Amino acid sequence: MTAPRAVGVRLPYGSVPAAVHAWVEHELGSPVVATSEQVGGMSPGCATRLTCADGTRAFVKAVGTGLNPDTPGLFRREVGVLDAIGEHELWARLLASYDDGEWVALLIEDVEGRHPDFTDTAELEAVLAGTDRLSAVLQERDVPETVDLVDVAFVLRKWADCLATLDDAPAEAPVPAWLRADPFGWADVLREHADRPMPHVVHWDIRVDNLLRRPGGDLVFVDWGAAARGPAWADPLLARLERVDEAWFDDSITTSPALREAGDEVVTAFLAGFGAHLAVRSVLAVDVNLPTLKDFRIRESRRMLGAVARRTGR
Repeated sequence: MTAPRAVGVRLPYGSVPAAVHAWVEHELGSPVVATSEQVGGMSPGCATRLTCADGTRAFVKAVGTGLNPDTPGLFRREVGVLDAIGEHELWARLLASYDDGEWVALLIEDVEGRHPDFTDTAELEAVLAGTDRLSAVLQERDVPETVDLVDVAFVLRKWADCLATLDDAPAEAPVPAWLRADPFGWADVLREHADRPMPHVVHWDIRVDNLLRRPGGDLVFVDWGAAARGPAWADPLLARLERVDEAWFDDSITTSPALREAGDEVVTAFLAGFGAHLAVRSVLAVDVNLPTLKDFRIRESRRMLGAVARRTGR
């Protein structure tokens, strides 16, 4: 079975403030009698499946600024996005949200299911088809400009700047020497794509940690804290990163209409920019209460830059 790539150190539900507990039980209408902590993802807050005395089930995620100053903002974005896109079988329904300025919490439909197994061909194909369907559905949703979304154009430009300045990056950054001069001009490719219109909402964080497969096989996309405005090829590409270190990845690009239209060059530039950014961040970033994030960055960077080397014969 494919295991979550991102596994952090989370606060258990029992350590969440009493005010959040009281809000949860008020919203659910019954006292919580059983909890099951979840491990995927990097947030230091709780991620807990709840069962109430009357049998009601829900999923709660909660975090405070004292745990990490940035994570509450991701939770607020998720609330805004789920409110804006409404309900659909492709994502878990938002039941209620809490925000006292310090702590932010979401009550979400508890999805019965498990993470899909990317080593199973049928399940992997279902993920890719589900991602294409998600992209089509999101293009039909009218999300106001007032909703806080990540700007993928800004991200691509940031990665381009990273590639263009790798010669000045710390020597200990795990970047291959041949990449430091950006020999293929990928910074320019990323900037050119950043200048293109990006009218669509994209999930922007599709990985096995954020996917659930219901017993009947239907796919559910969870964790919308990184939702963005970006190109149509973004989510199909992210859905394939689980196996970016295999030749399968290169072959699979042709099975996505959006990726075929975007072209191989931007796929490789994306991997180079993302991988280089993660590598540099692994030696420069200061992560509050995220003890596993540095190793995650190094592992993911190695996988992506390894794929770049494979795709270019380096």
